[in-house]
Amino acid sequence: MKRRLKAERRGWFNRVAALALVGAWAAGPQATAAPAPSHEVTFDSHSFLIDGKRVYLWSGEFHPFRLPSPALWSDVLQKMKAAGFNTVSIYFSWGYHSPREGVYDFTGIRDIDRMLDAARDAGMYVIARPSPYINAEVDSGGLPLWLTTKKLNNRSADPEYLRYADEWLTQVDRIIARHQLVDGGGTVIGYQVENEYYLNGDDSRTYMEHLKQKARADGIQVPLLGNHDGAYVEGKGAMEVSGWDFYPQGFDCSNPSVWKPAPDMARSRKEGEPLFTAEFQGGAFDPWGGPGYGKCAELINDSFANVFYKSNIAAGATGQNFYMLYGGTSWGWQAIPQNYTSYDYGAAITEARQFEGKYYEDKRIGYFVTTTAPLMRTDPMPSAWLDDRGLIDIARVNPETGTQFHLIRHADSTSTAQSSARFSVTVDGQAITLPQKAGTALAINGRQAKMIVVGYPFGAQHLRYSTSEVMTAATIGGRDFVVLYGDRGTAGETSFRVPANAQVRVVRGAVHSDLKDGHLSLDYTHDGLAEVVVTGGERPLVVLLADRQATERIWRTETAAGPVLMAGAHLLRSATVTGKTLALAGDSDTDKDAVVFGPGVTAVTWNGASVPVTPSGAEDGALAVTLPTPAPVTLPALKDWQARDGAPEIAPGFDDHAWRVADLTTSNSITNPLSHPVLLADDYGFHTGNTWYRGHFSGAGADVPRGVRLRVLSGATGGAFSAWLNGHFLGSVQRGDDGTFPFPQGWIEKGDNVVSVLTVNMGHEEDYQSRNENRTGRGIAYASALGAPDHAISWRIQGHAGGEAAMDPVRGPYNEGGLFGEREGWHLKPGALPQGKPVTLPVGEQAPPGVTWYRTHVALSLPKDQDTSLGVEFRDPPGRHYRALLFVNGWQMGQYVSDIGPQHSFPIPNGVLLPQGDNTIDIAVWKTEEGPGGLGEVSLVNYGSYKSSMGAPSSRR
Repeated sequence: MKRRLKAERRGWFNRVAALALVGAWAAGPQATAAPAPSHEVTFDSHSFLIDGKRVYLWSGEFHPFRLPSPALWSDVLQKMKAAGFNTVSIYFSWGYHSPREGVYDFTGIRDIDRMLDAARDAGMYVIARPSPYINAEVDSGGLPLWLTTKKLNNRSADPEYLRYADEWLTQVDRIIARHQLVDGGGTVIGYQVENEYYLNGDDSRTYMEHLKQKARADGIQVPLLGNHDGAYVEGKGAMEVSGWDFYPQGFDCSNPSVWKPAPDMARSRKEGEPLFTAEFQGGAFDPWGGPGYGKCAELINDSFANVFYKSNIAAGATGQNFYMLYGGTSWGWQAIPQNYTSYDYGAAITEARQFEGKYYEDKRIGYFVTTTAPLMRTDPMPSAWLDDRGLIDIARVNPETGTQFHLIRHADSTSTAQSSARFSVTVDGQAITLPQKAGTALAINGRQAKMIVVGYPFGAQHLRYSTSEVMTAATIGGRDFVVLYGDRGTAGETSFRVPANAQVRVVRGAVHSDLKDGHLSLDYTHDGLAEVVVTGGERPLVVLLADRQATERIWRTETAAGPVLMAGAHLLRSATVTGKTLALAGDSDTDKDAVVFGPGVTAVTWNGASVPVTPSGAEDGALAVTLPTPAPVTLPALKDWQARDGAPEIAPGFDDHAWRVADLTTSNSITNPLSHPVLLADDYGFHTGNTWYRGHFSGAGADVPRGVRLRVLSGATGGAFSAWLNGHFLGSVQRGDDGTFPFPQGWIEKGDNVVSVLTVNMGHEEDYQSRNENRTGRGIAYASALGAPDHAISWRIQGHAGGEAAMDPVRGPYNEGGLFGEREGWHLKPGALPQGKPVTLPVGEQAPPGVTWYRTHVALSLPKDQDTSLGVEFRDPPGRHYRALLFVNGWQMGQYVSDIGPQHSFPIPNGVLLPQGDNTIDIAVWKTEEGPGGLGEVSLVNYGSYKSSMGAPSSRR
């Protein structure tokens, strides 16, 4: 029985006033100009319900803080919607919005209102995840950087922590609250409390209960969700809907062919709640020195989606959220120590906003789950008999319609065997063996699952069975459509109930039809796109039979007049109907031919311009259209580089009197042992990027140091530090924390001597286990003077200019660190590089270790009616040892380490890079070793260019 959530029973009552659903089984919300009547959000054991209508939540994770171009948020959301996703899950990073204690910023690239409006306009429901802790492979797990200096217990009932957490939640909840499905404000339908929190003691339950009550006090009325894997399903702190967090394949991208078994999510079902995977694996992260995200995309590929996501459906899941669907970029210093700049994640939509192969598998499944009404309420049923014992059937049935869903796959989900089987099911009350055609069988490839549907009513039609899989069904312009698909070259068999006098016409393709006793049987081989039209019934039936490749260019979208199907185009973003005209918006490539099935239309526009239309002449109402194709894009070479010294701090005469004197005697860091006075960068308000230290000592007297031993914490194997004495290079340490540097006698002066040390903070640890690991020290943890008392060396420290008090108001707290050029704002000033001299890349001279700043300018004039995704690529001759920070128009979009990798290509989103205009590219190179060379070759790269309704934004706005 459906369980309505009354305030007195569950602590909330959601009077939803969002956007009315289009049809009983719409794939998501539709934008309206005015508030709709009040609705309810409820749930029962089978699914979520919106206004009493069952909804399959097909959701993907997208983090706006990893795409610093708000103009492109709609692009990602529209691409999600085009793949059948009706929900987007969004983390909100506390640290991204709070550069210092008590200060919160929700403007510009941090405009949450704009993001939630974009989701509404794209027709997407939203699961909001403000936590306060998000993990997400982001610096400190999303906790603000200033919290690294506070003595408190994170993620606990510690009053001091709760005071800060409540401050954040007050700020973010007031924004989320006005975007709920309440009074027409937006499309937020769920709110996650904390994140991956598995501690279960009294203090932890008090903490979780506090967060629940805080959400309600802040006006959050939508269901409170969890992803705590059973830790908070009952008792104090329990969530209203338990979410499950599974990454069954793990993160070993170096071995992408190694699979682990698909989990049985049915074991996670809780009575009275829908089975909802709040986070299920959509890719994998990659570490410094890893194999690269191409391998992660192989590990979590379309076959993984095919087997694992369908297995969740067979377990009864009616809500699935995939982490990530679009990963984006950990630009600036947002990444955790273990990860590099790219957060592509091997996701369905790449960092450069292109489609990975998994996108199309997500789309095939997404169209199926969001438009197949009987799937949203099912119970387990006995499995079908299979004549191959290596295969299994996991079966479910809708108790109202009798529709059966049979998931057939290898019993060993990791198997690579090529198998085939015949199986027995009950159709119209009779047991039959499928396929019925002699000599045929259902082919199951290695690592493949097929969802076979039996007894499916849609529109005015009834599908008896099909050995092809159902992609979607819709009623369009008085006709019923169904799209069925299978592997190219495999046989398919489909049967419908039809009138005895039905007329069957094969419009395209090789399909054999047999009509007998009101049963129409179709036999065919999946090859491209075939079409059959059946008339004589209540409504014409149009059957589209596709191979998997053809489905990549089949699109479905909703309009106020009903659904639209399109076969062709790189992407269909949206459609509207005005009179007899169908206005389509999308992206086209070099394949210009497409077919459109619309609700009673005779004319078509594409991105605002009329396109040639030819009616098909069949009973299907199809219109053949010719789409415009993109212009070729030629990228200019990056040349006319300038360079200048970027590390005057090395020179003994550098004036450091304005630097912070290292004089603190205590630290709230969890790192031990520590120098006294304390030298950790965070304690002095320097939380990101590079930090310089200058240690002074006298060369006269008895206590002259003979060297220095340093323990420097960068946080990762990808870290490094370098040391100089009076301008002479002492050495660098990479992939380690400890270094001992003897002072050659001839380098010590009788007067003031200076040890210069350049360090890097690769990010703070997440606090996944609630052990305050974000307070692990960064910078010099311990400095010991060799042959002299440690106090013989007095230290000064300098990081980000102004520390916490002077953040870039546009780019925020993660964009820059403490290199001299950053402190002087070189990256923010267009024009010639101050004191720059011409240089040719790759640099060939014997450059000393240190920092060199490089600059070039590039003018772009990309086609305004195209969406072109560009990036910057580094290529090096062998044997180069340097680190580089890439700035584009002032935005730090990449950290490159030549001898660690794996990242060489850095996508730059439009808006940061100006597609029409002058662009400044700065690269700060830290050369860590003596020897030839510095910066290698640098060029622009084109990831894809399409004629698009998106166009090319002229700014981040």
